This record gives sequence, C-alpha cells and structure tokens, in this order.
Amino acid sequence: MKKIVDDLRLIYKCCDLYYTDQMTQQSICDSLGLSRATVSRMLKLGREQGIVRIEVINPIDFDYGKMEKDLERKYGLKEVIIVDNQPLDTYEDRIQRLSEASFEYLSHLFKDGDTIGLAMGYTLYNVANVKKQYEFDKQFLFVPLFGGISQTKMGKIDVQANQIAASFAQKFGGRYVQFLAPAVFSNEEVMKGFLQEKSVNYIYDYFKKLNSVVMGIGIPERGGSTMVSAGYIDEKKLDEFVERGAVGDIALRYFNKEGNTEPFREFNDKVASIPLDQLKKVENRVGIGGGVEKVNAIKGAIRAQFINILITDVDCAQKML
Repeated sequence: MKKIVDDLRLIYKCCDLYYTDQMTQQSICDSLGLSRATVSRMLKLGREQGIVRIEVINPIDFDYGKMEKDLERKYGLKEVIIVDNQPLDTYEDRIQRLSEASFEYLSHLFKDGDTIGLAMGYTLYNVANVKKQYEFDKQFLFVPLFGGISQTKMGKIDVQANQIAASFAQKFGGRYVQFLAPAVFSNEEVMKGFLQEKSVNYIYDYFKKLNSVVMGIGIPERGGSTMVSAGYIDEKKLDEFVERGAVGDIALRYFNKEGNTEPFREFNDKVASIPLDQLKKVENRVGIGGGVEKVNAIKGAIRAQFINILITDVDCAQKML
C-alpha cells in the first residue's frame, strides 16, 4: 500500500505552500490535515528528489566564488578575494576597483585591539584614500614594517612606510607608531649598530604583537618599480637582479619564482625591516596585487609564505589557475 509520504503530488503541494506561499509548517498541517512530522518529512523529500532547489547567492562578486575556492585549494591560501574588471576599464579604473575591494575586506578583517603591520607604496596609499568611509568603533594600532625616513618623495605624494601607517590610522581610526630609520642602509654593519639604539629598536616589540600585515606585491620592471622611484635601488642593480631570477619584492625584499630570497641578500640584508621569519608567523598576511604581469610575483610570495591571503583581480586569478 502506498504511503502518504510517497505521494509526489502531495509532496509538491507541501513544498509549494511552504516555499512559494511562505506558509508555516503548522499552517500547512491545518490546511491539509497532516501531522507536523509528515509535513516536515515531505519538505525534506522535496529537496532530496529535486522538487525544491535551494541556491545560495553571494551578493558580492558572486561570479567568482568558485574561482576563489579553486585558488585557495591550489595554493593553500587562507582566503582569496577576486575583484571584477571590465574589458574597457582603464588602468586607473582597475586600481580603484582593487583598492575599494581591499578597503572593504580589511574593514572586516581588522578586529578591535589589533596591531597591524603595513608596507609602503602606491597600492596601500590607494587603499587608504578610497572614497568609501566607515565609522569604526574599534581601537587599531598601525605599525610600519620597515624604516620610513628618506629625502626622496615619489612624485607629489609620500608613500613611504611611516606615512602609510599614518594614513591608515586616519582612514580606519586608531593610533600609529613610526619606524625612525632609513628603509635601506648602504652598509649592513652600520644598520645593525643603528638598530641597537633604544630610540629605534622599540619597533621590534611591536612586530611581536602583529595580528595582520598588509603589503603590496611589487615587480622588478623599469619605469614601474616603486623601489627604483623611491631611490632604494638603481636600474642597473635592478636589471642584475632580474638576470638572477628576481620576479618580485614584498616588504622591500626581492625573491625569485620559488620564493627564495638568497640570491638577493646583498640588498635584502641591508633593509631595516621586520625579520622574514617573524613575518611568516603573523596570522593574517595580506598581499594585494592585480594584473597578469603580477602572476609570477604573487606565486613567489605564496611559495615563500609571505602571504596567506590574496586580493587580486579576475585576469590575474584566471592566469594563476
């Protein structure tokens, strides 16, 4: 004898009343003369048999949800955020989209009481200067990851680490400290002696407390390198590093496609910065970079474990997959 819960017509009617007419289960019971257990069972059968299909839509960039998961799995990343870009977008449009998405994500990532390390460069400058603004009822402390004293300005704006920390404090609220040292020294021994001074080495206590770091991902190309425009390295040395296999820089350290920094120690060891081993231990290591030209640099930064959260655009994401 056919059971009532096997009646497809009745299963459909229950599901239609529940999902389309938004009736409660008790109302359906009263209307159809069924028990609560029977109605509940029929709603479950409706899903199992495909009568009801439930689709979850991500309201933010929902088209890229699967791609984000694929990148997370392929590269072992904690999280990936993919930003849309349109065929007719200008370079400025793409930067704006990436910056706005980064600001939105960081607004949720930063927690009350967090200590946050920041690199330098136009990428972070743009994030701190997006038009969006929220009122944050939280206390943040922003810390430059390396020294930010220099006579060189890149154009009309200052994008060195100390200024970036100040800009983030103004944008997100909270406080910032300064790393009162040059970013790059001409002599490693001079740097070591300088960093032993109490007026400077307090910064290393803050490095131990970092909950998150936010960094742009640079590439070693003439005319487009922030490192060159800042005066930290000249084009001749940059070309030499490219010949040795340099594909990118992060937190002022060069690395190759495998994430190895050793071939560039002559420069890297003269950077007054958070130690790389300590950087890799920070819970949230956010790297921001878009465009297919950044693919090798991003891969190298991931392999080196410099970043475990990536904010990028769809073109770069597709190339990485």
